[in-house]
Amino acid sequence: MTRKDHAQGTENLLADLGFNDAEDLSAKTILAVKLNDLIDQRSLSQIEAAHITGMTQPKVSQVRRYKLQNISLERLMQALVSLDQHVEIIVRPARRAHAAGITVAA
Repeated sequence: MTRKDHAQGTENLLADLGFNDAEDLSAKTILAVKLNDLIDQRSLSQIEAAHITGMTQPKVSQVRRYKLQNISLERLMQALVSLDQHVEIIVRPARRAHAAGITVAA
């Protein structure tokens, strides 16, 4: 058995897979996970979640299935705020050890 050399991955799986919008999609995914968790915790139907968040039911369905290409970061943040969450954005200079980019923690 021989060992194959593999390219070293980064911390962003989506970038490793070749997505052009990997940073944006990663941030959206983290926000969507939190949004879906809240919908589940509150046992909301998609129609109820749509009413509370101001989204349409089809948009809520997209979030539930993590189809996030047509949903903005801002829309996801607004939906979280409508579910009584505090969303904080921090802008600071990139450190030399870390490249400039977007990081989301939920």
